[in-house]
Amino acid sequence: MRYRKLNNGDYTFGGNGDDFITGTLAVSQAIKTNLLLLQGEWWESTGTGLPLFQHILGAPGTPQHIQATDLLVQDNILATLGVLRIKDFKSIYEDRKYGLSCKVETIYGDAETEVIF
Repeated sequence: MRYRKLNNGDYTFGGNGDDFITGTLAVSQAIKTNLLLLQGEWWESTGTGLPLFQHILGAPGTPQHIQATDLLVQDNILATLGVLRIKDFKSIYEDRKYGLSCKVETIYGDAETEVIF
């Protein structure tokens, strides 16, 4: 797996051959970009992406809603190319912000990712 490296959310171009990442770093970045892709945002496949507006935002921060959000996020992570299983997953909902940190087993080894919405 080979991904173009991100710098502050933008792809890097014109470097000294270090514009790409591979292995666990690539899978970790793929997880993060998949989670940050909103459902309906990609014109080629409007069903792809996290249903942030459709099912997450605007829902009260009750334990049931947080658990439902966790399941949507975990499904998205497991659908990422190279991910075999989630080894550790922690989420937090505070001040109307949802964040997560996870450790996954990939085809290259273990990778970690953190995202805040």
